[in-house]
Amino acid sequence: MLDDTPCGLSAGRRRGGGQAVAVADLVRVRRLSDQEGQQLLRIIRRGTGSPIRLRRAMVVLASAGGNMVPAIARLVQADEDTIRQVIHRFNEMGMASLDPRWAGGRAIA
Repeated sequence: MLDDTPCGLSAGRRRGGGQAVAVADLVRVRRLSDQEGQQLLRIIRRGTGSPIRLRRAMVVLASAGGNMVPAIARLVQADEDTIRQVIHRFNEMGMASLDPRWAGGRAIA
């Protein structure tokens, strides 16, 4: 039997009429190495430096601690999609994903 559910979604819940509702898969950070965990704790405890780096470190540690995306979003007062993006980037890039990537705007000619 072929599954016609869109990629990244699973038909896990059903409405009252028996109709399946697509539910996004759980987003979790990958297992942290000891060194990564220590670096993240150091960033959060110091509280100095870039506030963006601090918030991203909080998101990663909260996810590693087993918190779900909605709870993390309330913790750091951010949108759930932003939290998912931070977690996905950390899973792909590691600690480098915490650094803000500033880009210039349009040049005025």
